[in-house]
Amino acid sequence: MTAAPRTALVLANLGTPDAPTPADVRRYLSEFLHDHRVVSMTRWLWCPLLHFVILPLRGGPVAKKYASIWIDGEDGGSPLAVYTRRLARAVQAEMPDVRVVEAMRYRRPSLQGVLAQLEGEGYARILVLPLYPQYSTTTTASIEDVAARMDAIRPRVLADYHLDAGWVAAVADSIRAGREGLSGDRHLLFSFHGIPERLIRGGDPYQRQCEASAAAIADALGLEHRQWSLAYQSQFGKEKWIGPSTQATLQSLAARGVHDVDVACPGFAVDCLETLEEISEMLAHEFAQAGGRMNYIPCLNDSPAHARVIADIARRELDAIA
Repeated sequence: MTAAPRTALVLANLGTPDAPTPADVRRYLSEFLHDHRVVSMTRWLWCPLLHFVILPLRGGPVAKKYASIWIDGEDGGSPLAVYTRRLARAVQAEMPDVRVVEAMRYRRPSLQGVLAQLEGEGYARILVLPLYPQYSTTTTASIEDVAARMDAIRPRVLADYHLDAGWVAAVADSIRAGREGLSGDRHLLFSFHGIPERLIRGGDPYQRQCEASAAAIADALGLEHRQWSLAYQSQFGKEKWIGPSTQATLQSLAARGVHDVDVACPGFAVDCLETLEEISEMLAHEFAQAGGRMNYIPCLNDSPAHARVIADIARRELDAIA
């Protein structure tokens, strides 16, 4: 009788600096911004600009942003790393017959290194589950690139789970819990990370999937269309990005007299710099100055519901691997 192949599940996230210092931030941004999936500019133009202008200027300010959200303690660190690690542990408890590990596309633990280690340890059945509910060429495709470079094994990479019924229900439940006990005529704003418009014109399904996710979650909450809206955050550079922007949408809501706004970020599996510093600190402060009150609803993080959802998705995908 042939033994069943050893099975592993890799929860892959974007990545983060090892410490909230300018040097570590520069190392992280260098690796991240060298990826052609993230910046497609000709290398001989981009690399000098990156190393002699962007990294020296951005290292210090971005390090201060990370320092404002850093989690202290023995199991601390960058929230993205902490919650991804804790989520992997929680999913492991849901899937005792599968080895569950976390990995990062940029910095540590390196996705390429994790896959190589699993291959060396004899794992022949490997599923990589990117913690990006919506597919984009800027995120999931880069993880697919790493998986395709493996020699002896070909890990299966989950494309997306933007309409998974369990995930939609878990996000809706978290929003209900986050709004419990709050008064006022509340508006719900879904904020997703933005990407350049040219990628959508080139066939990237990200915007369509974000819209579908938001509509499904709003429907699960029983909201009418006037009670919620969708926007995109974290734009940078001079080219045109998909919109409307989260910042402009909050300004518009305040101008219309909408003062009680709940913000959820269902494009992020776990909280990170973009949700904790950009949304719940910077944009919440701006909205308060305009007379509003923002209630940020945390990501699913390492909650039991999230662990069950990820385990259920992983089981279905693993069943498809011979």
